[in-house]
Amino acid sequence: MCGFVGFNGSDAHILEKMVEAIKHRGPDSSGIYVDADISMGMRRLSIIGLNDGDQPIYNENRTIAVVFNGEIYNYKELKRQLSEKGHIFYTNTDTEVLVHAYEEYADDMVGKLRGMFAFALYDIPKKRLLLARDFFGIKPLYYYNKGGLFIFGSEIKAFIIHPGFKKVLNEAALSSYLMFQYSVLDETFFSGVFKLKPGHRLVYENGEIKTTRYFEADFTPAHMGLDEAAAAIDNAVQESVYLHREASDVEVGAFLSGGVDSGYIALCLGSGKTFTVGFDYEKYSEIGEAKNLSELIGASNYSTVITTDEYWEHLPKVQYHMDEPLADPSAVALYFVSKLASKYVKIALSGEGADEFFGGYNIYKEPLDLKALTSLPKPIRKLLGMIANAIPFNIKGKNYLARGSKTLEERFIGNAYIFNKNEIKAILKTPNSDKLTGEITRPYYDKFGAHDDITKMQLLDINLWMVGDILLKADKMSMAHSLEVRVPYLDIEVFKTAQRIPTNLRVNKKSTKYAFRQAAKKHLPDNAAKRRKLGFPVPIRVWLKEDKYYDIVRGYFTGKTADKYFKDDKLLALLDGHKKGKADNSRKIWTVFMFLLWHNEFFGGAA
Repeated sequence: MCGFVGFNGSDAHILEKMVEAIKHRGPDSSGIYVDADISMGMRRLSIIGLNDGDQPIYNENRTIAVVFNGEIYNYKELKRQLSEKGHIFYTNTDTEVLVHAYEEYADDMVGKLRGMFAFALYDIPKKRLLLARDFFGIKPLYYYNKGGLFIFGSEIKAFIIHPGFKKVLNEAALSSYLMFQYSVLDETFFSGVFKLKPGHRLVYENGEIKTTRYFEADFTPAHMGLDEAAAAIDNAVQESVYLHREASDVEVGAFLSGGVDSGYIALCLGSGKTFTVGFDYEKYSEIGEAKNLSELIGASNYSTVITTDEYWEHLPKVQYHMDEPLADPSAVALYFVSKLASKYVKIALSGEGADEFFGGYNIYKEPLDLKALTSLPKPIRKLLGMIANAIPFNIKGKNYLARGSKTLEERFIGNAYIFNKNEIKAILKTPNSDKLTGEITRPYYDKFGAHDDITKMQLLDINLWMVGDILLKADKMSMAHSLEVRVPYLDIEVFKTAQRIPTNLRVNKKSTKYAFRQAAKKHLPDNAAKRRKLGFPVPIRVWLKEDKYYDIVRGYFTGKTADKYFKDDKLLALLDGHKKGKADNSRKIWTVFMFLLWHNEFFGGAA
């Protein structure tokens, strides 16, 4: 696991400063390559090839150089195949496979990799740079192309060091962020800085960039029964965890809650070390369940309780490491569990991806729950929705009628839906309504229109929510502590199994992740396999009613940055309404608050 950064042009002094800005991603060593046309460097966290893996890595005649972030889990198989074709290896690293695979397969080499990766490979004679990001976006990769300057790398904070980089806030990103709770556009909150999408590669040559897609997730259900589906899932998960454990020269641990996703991985990993965090509030900790499960599988559990003051003190640092604002409260829990794990291991396995691949979120049951309404003619549904919305107070069934009157495209944008379009127009001084739901989600709904509603929801989350929220926080929070987090469910071979599972064996009225839970039940206690998903529950709803934390947020809501972008009276109405118990506005408040904290870290002037 590493971090890298580079730019067109030759300047080792600037490059070294940029590399230093991401030292947290790789404290073990650093390396640079500079010629007349390109400068690229990296920081290394030593995992495979401890003594001979410093980057950049080259081919035999040093005509190709690569800097790489991630792990290639099938590197031994690829190395054997490439050696048989005459390629000569000089290290024991997975990184070296990349340069020889490029020699053999050119840009098509990306599709032969099994792993999590972002890399920059430079073909020196051709002056051609190839960037690539893994199938599902586990590893981040950003680029900037403006005024003749091209910068690329693992974290945006390194870009800011370059004297040619113009740090300008992309105000167009704010409206959609308020709706989704994360930066959902291709262009980041920094004007001109873009994310390379998952399953894409980019070629920079002769001053021009060209991006192409090499992989796109889709579901192709097969005819199979529950037992067959559970067996296929179990085989795929166990094989993936085995590879994720074996592709390492250092010890591998695991994050563990009391739920099925992390428990299944910890059990497949076997005895070792597990890591858990909780909060100093009743019902906001899974430490007890995690310790019980660890004892069952013969693992040593390490845990810590995050105090409320600790949580709040680290919020600015969390937003700094995130690069872009993220309003997911569980990101801070990931920060602390990564900090804990980094004291004992360099690698921790985690359960990201199981919900998106196998249908784990409770919201995925909504198409089944609303079927009585959505099967009615559209005019009748719209009328019922109008009646529900006209009721000035909350009564049982009001929300059911309101949601049932909408199409899936109207009501579902992902697992978070914070401010709606009208609320954004009301709260922002200059809302950018052009970049809201329709513009962002419609292309995906159009592409996956032939699927049932549950599958559409999963595919939307795989392309947006999982990348922009789940995987972003997993990478940035672990790398803040020089810890490599591996995600065995997000293995390409596991997905090939997941995409064949029939919809009714993913989600039905009995359960979410139905077949997946049956697979886990072969190994886990029944209560753990059936346990309802909690994630990292965070008591922000409670905190924002306490004077101390209410006052902190109020200070930001009445500050210069808030006044620049928001209507102050609307912000204070949200905050006061929550404190007085008129409505649970905690997620809306938190989303604005995290933007202001992030803005203060990168642009100043928030409070």
